[in-house]
Amino acid sequence: MIASTSNAQVKQVCALCKKSRYRKETGLFVVEGSKMFRELPKDRIHQAYATEKFARDPAHAAMLRGIEKLQLVTEEVLKAMSDTQTPQGILAVAKMYQYSMDDLKSRTGPALLMILETIQDPGNLGTILRAGEGAGITGVIMDENTADIYNPKVIRSTMGSVYRVPFLSTGDLPGTLAALKEQGVRLYAADLEGSESYDHEDYTQSCGFLIGNEARGLKDRTKAMADRFIRIPMAGQVESLNAAVASSILMFEAARQRREKS
Repeated sequence: MIASTSNAQVKQVCALCKKSRYRKETGLFVVEGSKMFRELPKDRIHQAYATEKFARDPAHAAMLRGIEKLQLVTEEVLKAMSDTQTPQGILAVAKMYQYSMDDLKSRTGPALLMILETIQDPGNLGTILRAGEGAGITGVIMDENTADIYNPKVIRSTMGSVYRVPFLSTGDLPGTLAALKEQGVRLYAADLEGSESYDHEDYTQSCGFLIGNEARGLKDRTKAMADRFIRIPMAGQVESLNAAVASSILMFEAARQRREKS
């Protein structure tokens, strides 16, 4: 059992929680809590850590059965490793996912992509993945200035969708968008000055929604790649919506159209 917060493994987990660069260098990230641990594919587990109290519980013992790389730690040590105020007694260091552009395309139907530029709030990014899984998107593309998808706050807010929704980050968003357009993916930019209401467009063919920074929106060069500018009509004095809320509206409209067509 690890009982010291000075232990090298403890220090590594703390670094993985706090440092994006270290996560990228090691190819590892941290998963916390029973739900996230239960849904984590076992072949992704690099190392698991649990308190003795957690491991003694019969239901938890069943969840941990068969996991070879399991290390017991004290409550104090787990709290030191955790990114949350009230740890649930279990966390894991997991191996990162590696996707290609082909992984973001549906094998059975048209692509439905969320394309994010400089989304900064971890909660927004995680919620977009979670809602995206519910809406049936085929993948998420992010520019390199978007929040790190392996940030512990993002991981928690995905509620497990990060394990199932393909995603990739690009250092050349305009080039990536140009390649998508060549492959027949129609791009829709969510913009306050969009000429068409979002529900007047057809999203039943391969398409992607461009979502910009929470405060500044999309960059001009990114807007220039859009095939169509769309807006979400507002009542009252509301000027705009949270990026995750706007994304959800667009994704589920596309899902609705595709259900009706099928």
